[in-house]
Amino acid sequence: MRRLTHWKLLALSAITFFSAPSLGAQDDEGFGLIAGGSPKVEIAWNRLYDHAGLQGLMDRLAEAWPGFITSEAIGTSIGGREMRVYTVSSPGTPADQKPAMWVEGNVHGNETQGGEAVVYLAWYLLENYSTSDAAKELLDRSTLYLLPSVNPDGRDSWLQDAHNAHSSRTGVSPIDNDGDGLFDEDAPDDLDGDGNIVQMRKHLPGEGTHRLNADDPRILERVPANDNGIRGDWVYLGSEGIDNDGDGRINEDGVGGYDMNRSWPSLWKPGHVQYGAGDYPLYWPETRGIATFLYAHPNVAAVQSFHNSGGMILRGPGAEVFGSYPRADLAVYDELGKDGEKMLPFYRYMIIWKDLYSVFGGFVTWTYEGLGIISFTNELWTGERNSPDSRLSQSTRDRLFFDDHLMLGRGFVDWHEVEHPLYGTIEVGGFKKDVGRVPPSFLLEEELHRNALFCVRHARAMPEVSIGEPSFEDLGDGLTAIDVLFENSRAIPTRTALAAKKGIGKPDQFRIEGSGLEVLAGGFRSSRWRPEQIDLAEVEPARLLRDGGIPGRDFVRVRWFVRGSGKFQLQWIGEKGIDVTQEFELP
Repeated sequence: MRRLTHWKLLALSAITFFSAPSLGAQDDEGFGLIAGGSPKVEIAWNRLYDHAGLQGLMDRLAEAWPGFITSEAIGTSIGGREMRVYTVSSPGTPADQKPAMWVEGNVHGNETQGGEAVVYLAWYLLENYSTSDAAKELLDRSTLYLLPSVNPDGRDSWLQDAHNAHSSRTGVSPIDNDGDGLFDEDAPDDLDGDGNIVQMRKHLPGEGTHRLNADDPRILERVPANDNGIRGDWVYLGSEGIDNDGDGRINEDGVGGYDMNRSWPSLWKPGHVQYGAGDYPLYWPETRGIATFLYAHPNVAAVQSFHNSGGMILRGPGAEVFGSYPRADLAVYDELGKDGEKMLPFYRYMIIWKDLYSVFGGFVTWTYEGLGIISFTNELWTGERNSPDSRLSQSTRDRLFFDDHLMLGRGFVDWHEVEHPLYGTIEVGGFKKDVGRVPPSFLLEEELHRNALFCVRHARAMPEVSIGEPSFEDLGDGLTAIDVLFENSRAIPTRTALAAKKGIGKPDQFRIEGSGLEVLAGGFRSSRWRPEQIDLAEVEPARLLRDGGIPGRDFVRVRWFVRGSGKFQLQWIGEKGIDVTQEFELP
């Protein structure tokens, strides 16, 4: 009896196993909304990848979705690494004939997770293309130009070499940072060879400036000024390193020293004003490659650049001297920025110069001020995310609490003795290079998802133009007035107010043509109720040009005066949207 029961249980288990939905197969509901499905391309989002790894992930996506991804090299970094832009769009309408969004990450070498956010954006949309109307609509009507790493040299150095949270910001080209005629001769030194540049302290009983915290000896605190002559037992010696060039300073001339977010043409300043700018705008090869690509792709209508950290959604101006942006464009910025605050917990929508600091030669200020594109910089990750209820501050004590209880102490190098050529026996210790700079591994995927979907929110606001049903007025003697609305249903205008003001790019075209049609006059109407209020074109009435384009969620009213009969075509042509043509017939 027991044997029979055993086999019955095995059979029942087999039936249950084979009839239950498989967690290893993609179901009809896509991926990423509810548990139960798995993606077509499995990617571990709880870790960071080097430059080759990021490109490898994009190559896997291209293999899984043939026809959706193409790539091209736009140049190489100073260190010889290929800079590859990936074009992501559904087959059909050519990618360069759709409104496009440029998304880049890892502008500074140690600001790494932006690279993964760029790849995640492509991955998530492709995984859900066949099951999500929103994903399908976005890739069908628009294009993404993706550059996962602007600074592949700095990225690989930060991931692979000894650094702290703030080093490897630049590329790795030798530069004389301290003006002594030598290049990169006094970089941080990894005294214990553990791959992290931490802090140094020396035990000097009764002769020091610092003491150990009574509750946690890992914390070094300064002895308060006092009248009793009380001194500490420790001296704080700064960042782990040696005075390699003998000039009395430590770690003042590390590897590199250029900044690709200070080299763009808008309000560019030389290096003595804006560190890392180079000898002239677009001096660095990485920036020249990006600029050349963007100049060749005027269909770019949205820009997102990922940095870290601080939890910020930043827009220009970069410096107060620029002045303010046009009101119509600010309305778009404010809508997207405030939506971003709802999507990204503890992030703040900010103006660069006003709420952070002045930046001369910044990328997103150039893409808006020089190219007329609505552009944001997101500073990924903020330590407030460690504790959603804000019970943990950013004090050393609370950061250690988080590391002890949620990371099992993996983020802190315990103080230990090493020998220093100048100070003798000292101790080194402190937080590792990634602590505070990037999210802990278990929060990384959420950070990538929220920021990638903010890009989706931005991209879905790019212009979409339609042509309304025309109305006809018989004016006698074979003359007909044709009135038509050209409408943009999205928040971003077909031409930003700044682009119209500065004459950036080409004006929108509004056309009418037909084999049996003679176009006598045409222009833009300023009043719905008064057809006589019209700004008539002086030349080429069949091809009207409008610098202001079509505002966001608005329309332009056009009137043509024609003679003739039969079918005719109405057309809108613009740099930031899919060209639209519709055929009608005169009554």
